[in-house]
Amino acid sequence: MYGYIGKVLIVNLSDYTHEVRDLDPEWARYFIGGATLGARYLYELMPPKTHVFAPESVIGFVSGPLNNTKALLSARSTVVCKSPATGCWNDSSCGGTFGPNLRKSGYDAIFIKGKADKPIYLFVDNGKVEFRDASHLWGKTTMETTEAIKAEVGKDAGIAVIGPGGEHLSYMAAIINEHRAFGRGGSGAVMGSKNLKAVACRGNAKVLVKDEDALVACNKECIAYGSEGGRGEAIVAQFKTTGTSAEYDSCVMMADAPIKNFAGIPEIDITEEQARALTGMEMDPKFKIGKDGCNNCYIKCGAKYKLNRGKYKTDHATRPEYESLGAFGSMLLNGDAETAIILNYLCNQYGYDTISFGGTISWLMECYEKGIVTREELDGIDLKWGDPEAIVAIAEKICNYEGIGIPLNLASRGAARALGKGSECLVTASGMEIPMHGARFNPGLARIFQYDPSPGRHIKGGRGVPYGHKPPEVKYNYENTGKEDAEGLLEWELTDSCGICGFGNFLLPPWIAKKMVNAITGFNFTDDDWVLFSYRSFTLRHSFNLREGLRRKDFTIDGRAVGKPPLEAGPLKGITVDNEKLADNFYSYLGWDLETAIPPKEFYEKMGGLDFIIKDLYPEKAS
Repeated sequence: MYGYIGKVLIVNLSDYTHEVRDLDPEWARYFIGGATLGARYLYELMPPKTHVFAPESVIGFVSGPLNNTKALLSARSTVVCKSPATGCWNDSSCGGTFGPNLRKSGYDAIFIKGKADKPIYLFVDNGKVEFRDASHLWGKTTMETTEAIKAEVGKDAGIAVIGPGGEHLSYMAAIINEHRAFGRGGSGAVMGSKNLKAVACRGNAKVLVKDEDALVACNKECIAYGSEGGRGEAIVAQFKTTGTSAEYDSCVMMADAPIKNFAGIPEIDITEEQARALTGMEMDPKFKIGKDGCNNCYIKCGAKYKLNRGKYKTDHATRPEYESLGAFGSMLLNGDAETAIILNYLCNQYGYDTISFGGTISWLMECYEKGIVTREELDGIDLKWGDPEAIVAIAEKICNYEGIGIPLNLASRGAARALGKGSECLVTASGMEIPMHGARFNPGLARIFQYDPSPGRHIKGGRGVPYGHKPPEVKYNYENTGKEDAEGLLEWELTDSCGICGFGNFLLPPWIAKKMVNAITGFNFTDDDWVLFSYRSFTLRHSFNLREGLRRKDFTIDGRAVGKPPLEAGPLKGITVDNEKLADNFYSYLGWDLETAIPPKEFYEKMGGLDFIIKDLYPEKAS
């Protein structure tokens, strides 16, 4: 079977058993891999309306056909589960080394259900499955756990691990692969609920490639695109130098990046100097000790940092990415780079999603500023905007799961419910903290935040981040947006399924992933086939939520995220986004029901491969 190992591992932790299934070639063609193939398996393996922390709940690690091949920027694999934060479908991708090692271990995907009777980690070695005691690892940080497991199984293993955040079932808990994260949606808590500390994979299984010459030609095209004189020369050079941090300051000052829990204004609440201090141009000379990057990436956009502040003395910090800079910078009115790096380091070590972590702290800061919570309730911390010591102190409370940090582990909406106050300061989509590109600056993001099957994501298909740089008369025109919004799904759904880096959408030649997947698998999909695949992928993820009983009315977004009420000053003065009109346009273009967001039976039939959903949504009437 070209492009696949052809095996899928199903694990039950409740009785320490496992089964190996052959990957159905038809499933591979219809669903490719990653989030899409993961959704197909979870739809089958996980009973409807299963509680996210129940033993019957399933979490999956799913590769894409590009993983463990020569394809450039092909390191990303996907975690799939139900989100404890939103109650919706959840998928989150991660680079690093885990995805390729998952395939080397002899499987295209691993799905895990049940609950172990003690802490364990799963070791998959060339097809062999071992359940190993992790009692000695429970409570340890992700780096301590990774080093300990590698000492036990070998340094060549790829390891996905939770920290104390996952053990405490935090709605912000991430799964860490070295210092990279399956970040959003609380997937680390799902692992924690199963007493599963880590999944370690290694082996020497190989992926059979249909057309090696065509794949090599794709790689040469990618290199030429980013080389001198290539169309992508400038952006590739920027990413090689300072990664995603390069545009942070400009995004803050144009009010694209959120300020002061989405209520602040550039120049009034934060200065250009404070924003610039958190860019790679300013931070690298002070902290950088080396480059860092994912498997099979020639760009290497990351950087290794050294910290030397008080108890935070380490050679294992990293340059925060753009989203983390926004979460630990402008959202908190923090202009101290070292503080942002410390928070990023804590999230990596304790296993937290940086976006939700920073969003939750900024929510609490606003609650404190308005007197909704008192200093006494914050364990004596004077949580003022931009105060480095207070910011680190509250972060440590979360990581150590003590005092105010206990309810904060439920993220902002969960904490507001636990404390019984503060809901007026929330900025979430269905309970997921909004990322660091705002919908008031880029209204196209409002539909994505609110109505993607994984709410609160910016790295999803639609009228994405670049759309915010269009003229106001274009981006704030809410007529006839459906076609462009729906077509924006196409490349992202492919990206999320095949294993290529999300930044490949602009660091690599357009649509190169189509050529790579065809070269590896021999599917020879036409452009029309790829269009059908992407709409099928989105519809499948959406249909998981429909099966959970969720309808359009259940997907919410807090008013501030869309300018309700609008700001009274600054670049976004008076801006209110018509988020529901954008959704109407999107669903109208697809031909879905506007009230429920249920696709008609004919739409499912046109997509192909979704008969199992038709049986659920449109059962034949009893005769």
